[in-house]
Amino acid sequence: MATQDFLVELGTEELPPKALKPLSDAFAEGIRGGLEEAGIAFDKVEAFAAPRRLAVRVRKLEDAQPDKPVEKRGPAIKAAFDDDGNPTKALNGFASSLGVTPEQLDTLETDKGAWVVYRTVEQGKPTVELLPQLVEQALAGLPIPKRMRWGAHRTEFVRPVHWLVFMYGNTVIDAPIMGLEPGNTTRGHRFHCPRSLIVPTPNDYEIVLKQEGYVIADFGERREVIRQGVAEIAEKEVAGKAVIDDDLLDEVTALNEWPVPLLGRFEERFLEVPAEALISSMKEHQKYFHVVDRDGKMLPVFITLANLESKDPSQVIAG
Repeated sequence: MATQDFLVELGTEELPPKALKPLSDAFAEGIRGGLEEAGIAFDKVEAFAAPRRLAVRVRKLEDAQPDKPVEKRGPAIKAAFDDDGNPTKALNGFASSLGVTPEQLDTLETDKGAWVVYRTVEQGKPTVELLPQLVEQALAGLPIPKRMRWGAHRTEFVRPVHWLVFMYGNTVIDAPIMGLEPGNTTRGHRFHCPRSLIVPTPNDYEIVLKQEGYVIADFGERREVIRQGVAEIAEKEVAGKAVIDDDLLDEVTALNEWPVPLLGRFEERFLEVPAEALISSMKEHQKYFHVVDRDGKMLPVFITLANLESKDPSQVIAG
């Protein structure tokens, strides 16, 4: 059976950062579960998540369900034929309900006797016919405590939705999702690339976004870029060690499409405040990483993430 990669991307307004990863994981698992329930074979499911998008790619998805043998048991042989061997009302009724004649039925021998049985092969449906409902079900099952409406639409989601990429191979699946017309165009970074970008095939998805759109679509890749960047700037600028909390790292990953670490400074007199208070304020309110020296003593610097490449980083830091 032929296979193609499948891609769905739902473009949104900025999603809640603490909810982004759970939403992404649930979307991918919803699609995985739907495909498995439908009996459509595939290689693997890949999730993508950034502030303005949720996407799932399925590798080597077969183009149809497999054909399925169907067996339906009817009346017992004793009740199916009269003493002269003619079909009874029970047999004729069973055959009629299936749209066949009694002659097209088989016999099933069991330990408890013989039965009339209908055997056929149910042809599998094309995958592209099943995907729209499958995606809708996956979206409906996302962990969203409170859904919102916008404009004059009756569609509900965690944030307003604006575009839809819906492709099997290089072909757009012509079926609206959440009121959006499907296509093969995504959108780049809100400021660096505020325009549409063509996705030729599902395999090109994250490549197009990174090379043309200033968006790192893979959550895990973006998280690692931030972790390395924060650690490197602390070492390079102040010979210090950035303290990277996993929860904060996840949150800033969910806040940025194109993360750029920047190091700022504050007056040393603020170090007279208990370190716990400074750290709590920086993490909870500013989403900053704090830095310590080789002895573990806090330094009067912080590392923040800008969601763009500024021509004048000092203005971002000052802000």
